[in-house]
Amino acid sequence: MRGPLVVKRALGEPLLLLAAFGSILLTTTTLVALTMYASSIAGAGVRRAMETASYRQTTTTVSAQVDAETFPRYDRMVRDELAAAYGAPPAVTTSLRSDSYVVPGQDGEELPELLRFGSHDGLDRHARLVAGRWPRTGGQAVEAAISEPAAAATGFEPGGEFVTKARSDGRPVQVRVVGVFRLDDPVGERWAGEELLSRGVERGEYTTYGPLMVTQETFVARFATGVRAVWAAEPDLGALTPERLRPLAEAVGRVGERLPAAGCVSCLTVGALPELLVQLDTASLVARSMVLIPVLQLLLLAAYALMLTARLLADHRRMEVALLRSRGAGTARLAALAGGEALLVAVPCAIVAPFLGPPLLALISLLPWIRASGVRPAPQADLGAFLVSFGAALAAAVLLALPAVAGARRTYVEEQSALGRGGRRGLIQGAGADLALLVVAGLAIWQLQRYGAPVTATATGGLGIDPLIVSGPALALLAGGLLGLRLVPRVSRLAERLTSRRPTLALALGAWQVSRRPLKYAGPALLLTLAIAIGVVSMATTATWQASQRDQADHRAAADLRLSGPSEGPELGALGRGTAFTTLPGVTAASPAFRAPTAVGGESALLLALDAGRLGELFRLRPDLSARTVAQLSAALAGDRTGRLELPGRPRALTVRVESRAAAPARLVLSDALGVWRDLPLGDLREGGNRIELDLTPLAGRAGTITYPLSVRGLVAGEQAGLRLTGLSADGRNVQVAGAVAHPRGVIAFGPSREPGPLPVVLTSGLAATLKLDAGQSGSVRLAGRVVRVAVAGIVTSMPTSAPDEQAVLADWETLQAYELAAAQPSRPATEWWLAAADTAPARETLRRNPQWDVTAVDRRELAAKLRDDPPAGALQGALTLGFAAALGFAVLGFLVNAVVAAGERRAEFAVLRALGTGPRQVLGMLATEQAFVIGPSLAAGTGLAVVVGNLVVPRVVLTGQASAVTPGVLFHVPWADVATMLALVTAVLVAIVAGLARRGWRGRTLEER
Repeated sequence: MRGPLVVKRALGEPLLLLAAFGSILLTTTTLVALTMYASSIAGAGVRRAMETASYRQTTTTVSAQVDAETFPRYDRMVRDELAAAYGAPPAVTTSLRSDSYVVPGQDGEELPELLRFGSHDGLDRHARLVAGRWPRTGGQAVEAAISEPAAAATGFEPGGEFVTKARSDGRPVQVRVVGVFRLDDPVGERWAGEELLSRGVERGEYTTYGPLMVTQETFVARFATGVRAVWAAEPDLGALTPERLRPLAEAVGRVGERLPAAGCVSCLTVGALPELLVQLDTASLVARSMVLIPVLQLLLLAAYALMLTARLLADHRRMEVALLRSRGAGTARLAALAGGEALLVAVPCAIVAPFLGPPLLALISLLPWIRASGVRPAPQADLGAFLVSFGAALAAAVLLALPAVAGARRTYVEEQSALGRGGRRGLIQGAGADLALLVVAGLAIWQLQRYGAPVTATATGGLGIDPLIVSGPALALLAGGLLGLRLVPRVSRLAERLTSRRPTLALALGAWQVSRRPLKYAGPALLLTLAIAIGVVSMATTATWQASQRDQADHRAAADLRLSGPSEGPELGALGRGTAFTTLPGVTAASPAFRAPTAVGGESALLLALDAGRLGELFRLRPDLSARTVAQLSAALAGDRTGRLELPGRPRALTVRVESRAAAPARLVLSDALGVWRDLPLGDLREGGNRIELDLTPLAGRAGTITYPLSVRGLVAGEQAGLRLTGLSADGRNVQVAGAVAHPRGVIAFGPSREPGPLPVVLTSGLAATLKLDAGQSGSVRLAGRVVRVAVAGIVTSMPTSAPDEQAVLADWETLQAYELAAAQPSRPATEWWLAAADTAPARETLRRNPQWDVTAVDRRELAAKLRDDPPAGALQGALTLGFAAALGFAVLGFLVNAVVAAGERRAEFAVLRALGTGPRQVLGMLATEQAFVIGPSLAAGTGLAVVVGNLVVPRVVLTGQASAVTPGVLFHVPWADVATMLALVTAVLVAIVAGLARRGWRGRTLEER
C-alpha cells in the first residue's frame, strides 16, 4: 500500500517533482560526464602525447663496444633487460659501424679517402632500393648496398667489385656492390646519429664515404673488431594508461643500472622516455586537479538547487503533512513517504545518466575551442560511471527528502501559526555560518596564493591534489553569495519606501511583496547569483588560459621564427647563414642576434643583442612587462655606433696594407649588408710594412652566398703595434682609406676618435635591483669580465626567451658590436637569427629539406599550438564548458520552478486584483518588479563576485603541464563581450518566463471568481 501511496502523492505535485527530476538528472549526467571526461582526457592525452612524441623522445638506446665473441651475449642481454623493463619485448634495431677502410687506389696516400661498413636491422623498412637488391650473407666477396648520396660521391654501382684494406691492420676485403638505396626520410630523427648514412659523406680531416651496408651476420663475422654497437628500443606505447606512466618510467630508468650488473660492463644507456613519462604523469595529475574545480562548483550549485526545490516542495505540503500527522502518521512513516518519493525521482536519473554522458561529451567535443585542442576522448558507460551516477543520485535523494523529514514533527496548529509574514534573516545568517564559510574560503585562497597551484608536494616527496585548495573557488563563490543575501532585506525595505510614495500601483505592490517576505526571494536569488558567478568564472578561466598560452608562446619564441645553431659551418659560412635565412619564403624582417649566458654584476644572466630598429617586428613583449613600449625601448637602445668603409662591388678577395711599429697579431673586422660582423685574422704582423691577402669566399660556405655590400669596420692590434692602415684593395681595385683613424687600445676605426658613451641596455627587474639601477640611470657594471658603463633604457619584469626567474640584459646589436670594437674585444657572433613571417610553414619546410645547415628552429605558432594541446588545457576547457552549461541550466530551471510555484500560490491575490480592475500590464509590472529583485541584483552580484573570486583564483590555477607556474605571469582576462551576451540571453529567458506567468495568471479562472 505504501508504494501506491508514494506514487499517488508524487503525482499530486507533478511540477515540483518534475523540477526535482530535472535537477537530479542534470546533476548526475553532468557529474558522470565530467568524471568520464577527467579519466578519458588523461588517457587520451597520454595516447596523443605518445602518438606525437618524436623518435628521440620514445626510443631508448644502449651502446657498447663489441667484437665477434661478445656481441651475441650482449645482444641477448640487452633484449632481455629491455623486455623486462617494458613488460613485453619492444622492437629493437641493432646498428653497427666498422673501423675505417681505404678507398681503392689510395693505399699509399698520406690522407686517403676512407670507407666504412655498417649493418642496420630492418633497413629495408625505412629505405627503398633505387637499383639492384639487398645484400645476402655468404660468399667469398662481401655483398654490400650503398646509399644514393654515397654512390654518387664514390661512383660505385651495382655489380661492381673492388678490394679495400683496413686502415688499422691492412687486412684486405673483397666487396661486391649489389644495390643502391634511398632513405625514406634522411632528415628524420631516426638518423640523427647516423650522419654518414643519411648524407653519404663526412668531411673533416679525412673524407669518409659510406657506410657500405651488409647483413648483421656478415658484419659480426668480418668487421666486428672492437666496434661500437647500438641497440635502439622502440616500444609500442599506444595502449599506455596514466596509471602505468610512473612505474614504466622507473623500470626504464633502471635499465642503465641493471645492464652493467648483469655483465655488460661497457653498456651505456641513453633515453628521454623516463623524463617524458614523468612529465606526462604530472600533466595527468594537473589535468585531474583542473577538472575537480568545476566539479566542486557544480556539486555546490546542484546541492543548493535541490535544496531549494525540496524546500518549495516541503512548503507546498506543510499543511498536508500536518494533517497526516494529526491523523496518526508517525515521523518514520512520513520519512519513508518522503524518502520513497525522492527515490522514485532519483533512481531513474541514476540509470539514465551514464548513457547520456558519452553523447554529451561528444557534443562538447564539437565546440571549436575543444576541437582545436586535438584531444578526442572516447568515454564509455562503465561500472565507474554507474557508481558515480548512483552515488550522486542517492545524495540528491537525501537532500530532496531532508526538508520534509525535518518538518514532519510540526503539528497542524504550528504550521498555521508559521504562515504569515516571513522572517528577514535565515538560519545561516542568524548563526553567522556565512562569515565562518568566508574565513574557510579565505584560508583556501590564501593557500592557493602561497603554493601557487592546487597541486602541491606531498609528505612522501611526490605531487598530490590539495583538497582545501581545490575547493577554494567553490567555497569563495558560496560565501560571497551568502554574504550578498544579507543585503536583500535592506534593499527590499528601501525599495518599499521609495515605491510607496509613487502613484504606480505595480511598483508599490511588487516592492511591498518582496519586503514582506524577503527570504522567499533570497533562495532563487542566491541560486541565480551562484549560477551566473560560475558561468562568468568559467568564461574568464577559458579566456585567461587561452591568452596565457599565446603569451607563453610569444615569450618563449619572441619572434615568429627564431633560428639557432653554430655561427658558421662548412655548408653556410659566417656571412652565408644570414643570406640563407633572410631569403627563406615568407620572411619579411630579420635580425642577427647574440644570445648566451654572461656574467653580469657577479651573477649569471642572459645577454641578448638585437637590431634595435627591428624590435617592433621581431620582439614580442607583453605590454604589462615594461613601463615603456617596445617602440620607446627601440629608440632608447640605439647608442653610439662605429663608422664603416664600404667596399665597392662584390669582392671575393681583399688585400690589406698596414704598417706596424712592432710585431703583433692583428685582425680585420668586416660586416655584410645584413649587419653580421666577422673578425678575419691577419696573422702576426712584422715591424714595418705588411701586405696581407684575404680570401673572402670561405665566409659564404660551400652552399652560401654573401649579402653585399661588405664593409670594413676596423682593424685591431695591440697598442704597442702603433697600427696604421696604408691601403686596401678589393679584387684588385684600390679603396680610399683616408677616413681610417687610430683609436685607443690599438684600434683603427672609421669615425672620430673618442670614447663611446654609456651602453644603453634593458634589464630585468631582478638584475636591476641587484645592480641598484633604475630606468634612466647610468652606472658601471662588470659585464663579461670587464667593467662597462651602462645606461638603463628600460626595465622589464621578464625578458622574452629567458627561462623562468632568469635575469637578462638586452642591448642593440650594432651598438654592442661598436663597444666591443672600441674595447679591442672580439666581435659577437650571430648565434641566432630572428625572423618575422606571416606564415612560417614554407620557411620551416625549406629548413627541413636542408639538414646540413645545422639549424634548430623555434616556431612561435607551432609552440602556441603545442601549448594549446597540453592535456591540462584541454581538460580544463572541456570541464568548464560542461560546468558553464550546467550552471545556466540550474539557473533557468530554479527560477522557472520558483516563479511558477509563487504564481500558483497567489492565484487568489490575482483574482482580487482583477476584481478591483487591475489590468494585465499592471499584473505584469507587479511580477516584473518582484522578479527584478531576483534577476537584476543576482546578475550584477554574480558578475561582480566572479570578477573578484576569478581575479584571486584563476591566475593561480593556470599551470604548465609540469605543474609549475607559467612565464610570463598570468593576467586575468574577462571576455566582457561574451559575458554581456550571456547575461542578455539569460535576462531575456527569465523575462520571458515572467511575462508568460503574468499572462497565465491574468487569463486563468480561479475558484474565488467562480
